Amino acid sequence: MMRIHEAIQSGGYPNATRLGRELEVSTKSIHRDLDFMRDRLNLPLAYHPQRFGYHYTEAVSAFPTLQITEGELFALLIAEKSLQQYRGTHFERPLVSAFKKLAAALPDAISLHLADWDQAVSFRTRAEPVLNLEVFDAIAQATARCQQLELTYRKPGRADTEQRVVDPWHLANINGEWYLFAHDHLRKDLRTFMPARIQAARLTGKTFVRPQKFSLDNRLRGSFGVHSGQGEYEVVVRFHPCVADYLREKKWHPTQQLLDLKDGGVELRFQLSSLVEIERWILSWGGHARVLKPRELAASIQDAARQIIASASK
Repeated sequence: MMRIHEAIQSGGYPNATRLGRELEVSTKSIHRDLDFMRDRLNLPLAYHPQRFGYHYTEAVSAFPTLQITEGELFALLIAEKSLQQYRGTHFERPLVSAFKKLAAALPDAISLHLADWDQAVSFRTRAEPVLNLEVFDAIAQATARCQQLELTYRKPGRADTEQRVVDPWHLANINGEWYLFAHDHLRKDLRTFMPARIQAARLTGKTFVRPQKFSLDNRLRGSFGVHSGQGEYEVVVRFHPCVADYLREKKWHPTQQLLDLKDGGVELRFQLSSLVEIERWILSWGGHARVLKPRELAASIQDAARQIIASASK
């Protein structure tokens, strides 16, 4: 509605068809917004039959003040700051622009001390993804617009690249890392790509329809992160009392069951479809974690530990 207001204020007599095309929404949506602006916001909006477009019959100094509380604005500030690690990406400009417009439209009754809040809240990440911002921007826009892409992709551990034609279905940030879930035309299946490994992304000129049945939650239900498999594993890990509180303070997986032990330690149980990511997670706890089930996971952890010891003794 703010964009519609600006178009009308410019004196160009925009109509619903033109506004829908520019804002990439249907004309029905434009008509609903126009009705809301006229009937609920009491803007002097009218259609000019000779100019085939909308205009204001009276001077309008500004778009009506948004009714927003200080708590709601603080929540928006938290959201804005949470994306600071992605400065320069496709998400920065619209987010900052929207926040400034909201702040400018606040009623006089709300006193906003951004400087104080800015000093009170921050977000930090241990390992910030290294992204080609131009490529990331192209991926994000193609995903939002359902546009097919040709990717130049590098697999981990390999210096050469390969070309993949994909339909980008979903772009997700999971535990601080970006992942692209896309239908791979070569594999004829859904595949997961890391934007940090995409060296180039080119539009093919084709569009696609995102399947309604696609659900990221269903896709990742059996994973410990993003890696889904075909197996069914009951994972049981026992943790030393010195790290038990850290385990209690987070929910690590939807299937998690936590059992407090008499010695002060904890036992965690998961139902997973793959052991790839849980193995790395267990190793991160050093000697404070012991795998009880399944046997193949315990053996894999022991083998990794032996390799670490061997490497350290060289």
